[in-house]
Amino acid sequence: MNKPPKAPKLRPRFWERVPLQKMSPPEWEALCDGCGKCCLNKLEDADTGEMVFTRVACRLLDDETCRCTHYEIRKQIVPECVVLTPQNIEQNAYWMPRTCAYRLLWQGKPLQDWHPLISGDPNSVHKAGVSMRHATVGEMEIPVEDWEDYAVDDDRI
Repeated sequence: MNKPPKAPKLRPRFWERVPLQKMSPPEWEALCDGCGKCCLNKLEDADTGEMVFTRVACRLLDDETCRCTHYEIRKQIVPECVVLTPQNIEQNAYWMPRTCAYRLLWQGKPLQDWHPLISGDPNSVHKAGVSMRHATVGEMEIPVEDWEDYAVDDDRI
């Protein structure tokens, strides 16, 4: 019988002590709370630069788990997907959700109480009602010109 792979060892409360650029790959990945918000299509006002999130999700987002169905090869399938890294966080933090751990830590702010690293529960983001679970529509179902009809007017984003 094959054993499941061991969870990577993370340094205790690493997010409070380790700069983003010094985190190990497993630590970097552990920052994702699984809300699914970064996988929502966004509209940007060309004049003001204002970013508006829509409920129209990337075709790879699983609406139940709020995780990418092809995470390891997402960039190959969706070339416009931004693979967030410590090296490009500065250029991309502006469009990340306000509750995103990557954005919060980049801004020098603490993680939310419901973040799985704080709560110890991988489902705490869903229990807190801040994920996009069961709240998205697939981008293949909605013509691009109608995306603004699906704008998210929600302070959680």
